Amino acid sequence: MINRANNLQFKQWMFRGKVLILIGSRQVGKTTLISEISKNFTQEDVLFVNCDEADVRAVLENSSSTALKAFIGSKKLFIIDEAQRIKGIGLTLKLIADTLREVQVIATGSSAFDLRNELEETLTGRKIVIELFPISTQEMVNHTSFIEEKRMLEQRMIYGMYPEIINNPTDAKKLLKELSDSYLFKDILSYKDIRQPDALRKLLTALSLQVGGEVSYNEIGNLIGLDKETVERYIDLLEKSFVVFRLTSLSRNGRNELKKSRKIYFYDNGVRNAVINNFNPLSLRADVGDLWENFMISERRKTLHYNQIFANTYFWRTHTQQEIDYIEEREGKLFTYEFKWSEKKKAKLPKLFAELYPENEFELINSKNYMENFVLV
Repeated sequence: MINRANNLQFKQWMFRGKVLILIGSRQVGKTTLISEISKNFTQEDVLFVNCDEADVRAVLENSSSTALKAFIGSKKLFIIDEAQRIKGIGLTLKLIADTLREVQVIATGSSAFDLRNELEETLTGRKIVIELFPISTQEMVNHTSFIEEKRMLEQRMIYGMYPEIINNPTDAKKLLKELSDSYLFKDILSYKDIRQPDALRKLLTALSLQVGGEVSYNEIGNLIGLDKETVERYIDLLEKSFVVFRLTSLSRNGRNELKKSRKIYFYDNGVRNAVINNFNPLSLRADVGDLWENFMISERRKTLHYNQIFANTYFWRTHTQQEIDYIEEREGKLFTYEFKWSEKKKAKLPKLFAELYPENEFELINSKNYMENFVLV
């Protein structure tokens, strides 16, 4: 059992009058996490329901506060798994929060866009959203050791960090293909706005091949036969489903800086490689630099979230091809990073950036120093 960093966030917010909403992609370990949390209570104090069950949905949909009180009874912890399956779940949770203040509610959802839409207005001021990602390097270091996880770096870059993949490394290819073909995109493909599933898969392939590069919605649309607006809407759904995330360009001072540009990264390297069906070892790959950049930025995203480090994140590029891979704005200062897989490769801060943004710190991140200088806190 790999202890998840979210445990600390749950401990921080339990029984403080907030509904706790746990969201993340399918197969990322949400049910396992809340099952572990429930072990801190006696069996008599916990009510755990799965909303895939029709009779559970019947009880929780359009229910009155009186009926909810009768259903929950004297339980202290009420866990609602796959809460997005309940019509009007926002109102149901609001009634519980307002009338059963002694009950701690935890609701989970893999279809984050449905759950967010349901909860946005009805639970204003009454909820804390906690995101769960694939397992992080920090979590694995805590589970095994610093040295062991460094030894596993190539495995992580190729097969990623989903729990089942880590626990079953010999079956990683088969499990990743099953994950990417059947589970991960299930909610998106069934969503009402997805009218061309084949185009969505072509979009994912195009994004996989452009990791680390700027993404043009127009160019991708022309490539796969979709208009710009549809491409943007599909990417928004992929982001809300924790498949990809966007990084925007920093542009404040210079006329030569790229404005309104974006890069798109995958939350998990293994999913990215499954989409393009490439699990070759690093020695046989031409995209090692892209894999390294995606792995570093996704791992850093986990680090920021789990350690509650609040930062604005960017990349930087000019029309003359000066660039910085990754930037964090924290406490009024810019922290800049360049990613090189090989420790032999060198990099320095572009002169123009240093002139435009004198308040900055620069760090070169490679396969030798990445843990202590970037991933671990």
